[in-house]
This record gives sequence, C-alpha cells and structure tokens, in this order.
Amino acid sequence: MISEPPFVRPPRVVEWVDLVVFGLLAALIYALVTVAREWSGPLQSVPIIHLEARYLPLYTLFSLSRGVCAYAVSFGFTMVYGYAMARVAGAERVMLPVLDILQSIPVLGFLPGFVLGLVHLFPHQNIGLEIASVLMIFTGQVWNMTFSFYSSLKAVPPDLVAVARLARMSWWERFVRLDISFASTGLLWNSMMSMAGGWFFLMVSEAFVLGEHDFRLPGLGSYMSLAIERSDGTAQLLGVVAMLGMILFVDQVVWRPLVAWSHKFTEQETNGGSGSWLWELIRSSRIWSAVSKSWIFFAEKGQPRATASMRRVAKPLLRSAASFHLGGRMLVGLTGLGILSGVIKYVQLLQGLTVEDWLDLLSGTGMTFLRVIMAVVLASLWTIPVGVLIGRHPRWSRILQPAIQMAASFPAPMIFPVVVGGMLAMGVGLGTSSVVLLLLGTQWYILFNVIAGSSAIPRELWEVSRLARFSWRNRWLNLILPAIFPSLLTGCITAMGGAWNASIVAEYMKYHGQTLMTMGLGATISQATERGNFHVLGAAVGVMAVTVVGFNRLVWRPLSHRAQTRFTLDS
Repeated sequence: MISEPPFVRPPRVVEWVDLVVFGLLAALIYALVTVAREWSGPLQSVPIIHLEARYLPLYTLFSLSRGVCAYAVSFGFTMVYGYAMARVAGAERVMLPVLDILQSIPVLGFLPGFVLGLVHLFPHQNIGLEIASVLMIFTGQVWNMTFSFYSSLKAVPPDLVAVARLARMSWWERFVRLDISFASTGLLWNSMMSMAGGWFFLMVSEAFVLGEHDFRLPGLGSYMSLAIERSDGTAQLLGVVAMLGMILFVDQVVWRPLVAWSHKFTEQETNGGSGSWLWELIRSSRIWSAVSKSWIFFAEKGQPRATASMRRVAKPLLRSAASFHLGGRMLVGLTGLGILSGVIKYVQLLQGLTVEDWLDLLSGTGMTFLRVIMAVVLASLWTIPVGVLIGRHPRWSRILQPAIQMAASFPAPMIFPVVVGGMLAMGVGLGTSSVVLLLLGTQWYILFNVIAGSSAIPRELWEVSRLARFSWRNRWLNLILPAIFPSLLTGCITAMGGAWNASIVAEYMKYHGQTLMTMGLGATISQATERGNFHVLGAAVGVMAVTVVGFNRLVWRPLSHRAQTRFTLDS
C-alpha cells in the first residue's frame, strides 16, 4: 500500500510579518513628510505649545528627528576632524586646542549666534530655528565622540599599522578595516553617550529665551519646559513617559543591534543575533530579504568601480598636495585675519564691564570649578567598578546595558525639579543640590568609556592574571587600571567638559513659578542669556573657555601623553 505524502501547507502570498514591516515603512514615510512639513512651515513669533496628551506623539517625533539629524552631523564631524587630528602630521598641535576651546563653550554660548543668524537668514520659515536647534544639540553630542575617536586612532598598535602597510592597503582600506574596527567599541559607547548628551539639553535647545524674544519649537523639550513652568504634574509625568518610550525605541532599533555587531571586534561571546526583537522581526520578512539581496547585488557590482574611481581621484590629490602650499598659506592668512577681527570685536564687547563684574565672574568660576571637581570625583567612585563589571562580563552587559542606556539617555533636567524639591525639603540649598544635578548629567561619560576600555582587554591577560593568582588588589593595580586608563581619561575629560556645560541648567532654573539660582558661572551665563546681556554673556563664556582649556593643558594633556606612551595594550 502506497502511503500518501504528508500534506505541506503552501506558502502564503503575504505573511503577517510582511504586513508589519510594510506598516513600519508607511509610518516612516509619513514621519519624514510630517517633519519636512514642520521644517518648511511659516515662522511664528510666539508658537503655541499644547500640554494635551494627544500632541505627545507628534512632539516626540519632532524631538527624535532633531536628535538624529544632530547625531548625523556629529558623526560626520567626528570622522573628518578626529581622523585629521590623529593622522595628518602637525594637525594635532592646532586642532586639539581648538577642540578644547569648542568643548569648553556651553550650549548657551552658541545660542545667540545660531539663533539670530539663522532666523535672519530664514526670516519667514521654521527651518532657521530648526537648524539652530539641531546645531545646539550637536554641540552637546560631538565632543566626546571626537575625543574618543582621536584617542582610539592614537592607540592603534604599531604592529597592526605595519601589517596594513605590508598588505599595501590604501588609506581608505586602512581607515575602514583598521581604524574604524579598532575604534568601533569606544565610538559606539560614546555615541550612546552623545545621544544622551543631546537629550540633556533638549529643553534648552527647543525652548530658549534671548532677551525679549521667546523662541519655542514643538517638541518634548518645549513641552516639559512649559509643564515645569506651570507646575503641571500630570503633563510632566506624560512627558517623562513619552521620553522613556522614545529612548526605548532608539535602544531597540539602533543601539542593541550595533552593540551586537561591535562584539565581532572584541573577544566577547555572542549568540549571533541582533540583540533586538524588532530587528529580528524585520529581518524575517520578505521585504527585508528582497532589499538585502538587491543591496548585495548592486554593492558587488559597484564596488570595483567605486574603488577604482576612488583611487583615480585620490592619486592626483595626493601627488599634487605639495603644490598647495601657497594656497594653504593664503588660507591660514585669511583665517588669521578673521580671528584677529573676532578678537577685536570681542574686546570691544567686554569694555562695558566693570571691575565688580569681573570679580563676580571670577568668584562664580571658582564655585563652579569646585562643584565640577566634586561631581567628577563622586561619579568615578561608582562608575569605574560598575563599568569594569559590565565590560568584563557579557552576561552583566546584556542585563544592565538596556537599563543604563535608558537612564543615561533620559534628560536629567526633566527630573531636576523633583531632585531640587527633595533637597529643599531636607533643607539643602541649590548650591549643594547643583553638585547632585551635575553628577546626574556627567557620570555616564565616565561609565561608558570605562565599559569600552574594559571590554577591549584581551582575554589572555585575564587568564594570565588568574594563573598567576593575582590578588584582587594586584589585579586592579597591574591589569585593570592600566588597561582602562586611556578610556577612563577620555571619560573624565568629556565628563568635566559636560559638567561645565551642565552648570548652566544646574545653577539656574525655574521652579514652581520662581527662579532658583546659586553663585556660579553657569548661573551667570543663563541669567545673562535670559536678559540679553551680551557683555556679561561674552565675558562669562570667555572665562569658562579659558578655565577649561587651561585645565586641559595643565592636567589632562600630560596625562593623555602618558596614556598614549605607557598605558597601551601593545607597550
């Protein structure tokens, strides 16, 4: 008797996964159209911000789009500036001090130039204010990424560089296969921190007062700013929920897959998945399969042509580089004239200040400096051991990384009123409370860099320390601290810069209809910005820049040189 073959269900024409992915694509297209409509809309002198819950999805979309645009600009700046600073001979001497100065300027220091210039350039459309907001978020994201990428490139082992030369790699192949691979872990964790840094100043970037002008853009930052001003607890809670939802979405769609991808550059175990249920769902659809096959086909067809074209373009540029000395000198001369003109205008701006104003600025600088040091020290006490634990053990990384990512990405100024209210109830003034507020915003810089540094420690060194029966103390002194020192140093540099920047919202805030402030440089900058006092604002920003750059030159720069020459895994 011949048995019948088992019944096989014919494949469906459309699976439910395909419908889900199609819906996500439609939502993405709708989101892009909505954002484009907002950017090209008419400029309103006093825009209306609604506190009803039904507006939150739209505001969340607008804030997310600004953060993504700012990160794209930050990533491009990091690749160009960080690479040139590390690889171009002599560029480090000029570009590193410039980076120190730019990092030391607070977000509000960029505000007048960005806002007034772009509003004047686009007087009838929102695009000017939108670009200004994106650029202010960019100033809260880019510096730690650039410092991390630069430090990673400087720490590339000479043996790997020699192998790249023996393999006759082009500069592009070396950049992609060596530099990006070596810097990927640190760059990834600092990218997470950069997004968190951008969200930290979200309220400042979307709702800002400049003299008599009140500029607001629809978004979560302006929503929370208005909710705090009106002491609307329900609206504040809804804003926090919306912010957490946005952070969770970014974590699932972006960071978890990237963390799983970065494991191939380390020695951590990985199950080969993307780490995100949403990406696994998308990858199981036919739409994704068709797009992937098309991408692979066109990439394989276009790669030889692209490589050949790049080499044809690169060779003449490299050969003719020596002929641009005259043009380079002219450019340097024009840049020098521009700087000289700016210095003259800046000196003229400062002429309206009295001796008493300068004494107040110096006193405020001293107070803010002490708070910044205390915040960085307190942050280091817990971030170093926890960062080593997460970076050393993949299991703890899988458990704690999502929670830490959400905590770091959540903008601390949104919970400042709660923290300050609790501290005031205990009789603690804003002078001490501001240290806690700085800690909330800057501890993540150190933690993420320590995680990146500890995860890069080769497994063989851990085995050697175990076979040699190192005590707990010897393991920390002879293995962990020396290995993570370059990353820890990068974290401390960016954390201190972030703390100076965060002082503008930690030392001056609106609370239950009143203004709370304490003596400090950040409070001076915030107050001068709100009143449109450009003389005091210019002087305060200059003093902050000089202080931060001076500390970097006297303390961080020698330590960075020591980290690059002594505390590297190849030394």
